[in-house]
Amino acid sequence: MNDALPDHRRLGRELGLFDTDPLMGAGLPYWLPDGAVVRHTLEEYIREAERRAGYRHVYSPALGKRELYEISGHWDHYSDDMYPPMKLGAEEVVLRPSLCPHHALIYRSRSHSYRELPLRVAELGSMHRAELSGVLGGLTRVRAIQLNDAHIFCTLDQAVQEARAALELIARAYADLGIEAVRHRLSLPGEGGEYVADPALWRRATELLRQVLDESGIGHEEAEGEAAFYGPKIDVQIADPAGRESTLSTVQIDFHQPARFDLHYIGADGAKHRPVMVHRSIIGSVERAVAHLIEAHAGALPAWLAPVQLVVLPVAGEQVEQAAALVREALALGLRAELAGPEEGTLGARIRAARLVPYQAVIGAREAGAGLAAVRLRDGRRPGGLPVPELLSRIAQRVSARGTALWE
Repeated sequence: MNDALPDHRRLGRELGLFDTDPLMGAGLPYWLPDGAVVRHTLEEYIREAERRAGYRHVYSPALGKRELYEISGHWDHYSDDMYPPMKLGAEEVVLRPSLCPHHALIYRSRSHSYRELPLRVAELGSMHRAELSGVLGGLTRVRAIQLNDAHIFCTLDQAVQEARAALELIARAYADLGIEAVRHRLSLPGEGGEYVADPALWRRATELLRQVLDESGIGHEEAEGEAAFYGPKIDVQIADPAGRESTLSTVQIDFHQPARFDLHYIGADGAKHRPVMVHRSIIGSVERAVAHLIEAHAGALPAWLAPVQLVVLPVAGEQVEQAAALVREALALGLRAELAGPEEGTLGARIRAARLVPYQAVIGAREAGAGLAAVRLRDGRRPGGLPVPELLSRIAQRVSARGTALWE
């Protein structure tokens, strides 16, 4: 990658967000404390957005019996990307490459009435894919993935609206994260791929996804050879600073797995009916989402997502006590604040070191005497001296509002 372009691998290490170690293995990055803050904040944002949208969260294991993936079709159509089975006595278990079979079993564990539908099941769950060493890189291609996944079990009449609502959730998240989709792609099967052989299924799902895009007013392109093995999907495409595209978010309408797992609900007529399974992911994998955020913002993450939101800079030792008190007040409000005292260098050096922190509060002799802090924003603006309670209130409001704006 061009050194002039933001590279999440370089920035992630410089900012102390993540790293790798040969002893852990290729494609298995670990998260450092500041990176863990970003990841945790992003995950909590997604969970909150899903809760507001009526999703129920579950946990499921990262292992499953080989038989599970034989039923789902992964073993026949996706085994090249899966890890080899592990023998446990007479059984074989596999690190899962997907969460959908587990969620199908969770749905199947209880009887459901049509009155319960749509039933929206979400999980931030781990999965594993046996990526080849030559394609691994940073956070974008890894072998252990934390996936923001959800499956909506609904009637056929509800499927289009549920998929449309998923696209709306994706658009809202992108706005809050300060990122943009470069295009929407309807991904279709191609010649000679490992696809489920059911032409009627493919036609039906494709027609519904076209309807979703049309009713949402979203322009799209169609691409053969990019579908999942069990059905077509809407891919929300992003681009890195070099213009290379990848898929971050997806929406799918699936008739295949409900049939494979013999899922049903009891209709108003008292008979059994097959539900439709809508797969959707707001931000895809946490790893790829964080990589894109780092590059899209050149390391200057939105204030609500930044590992450190406020750095307090006493000019001299005499102001350290007031600066420490400001940090304590900020922490009590739930803000992520740190003290950068004179022992860390000159004021100018400390300001430069904190250049990616959204808010800086400088406290000199005048500010300390008046209960003020001289505010500096990451974008170069200087709102001036503000009473400490007002400063913290303003920052807290901007953080809770999310988005990318730093100041009113």
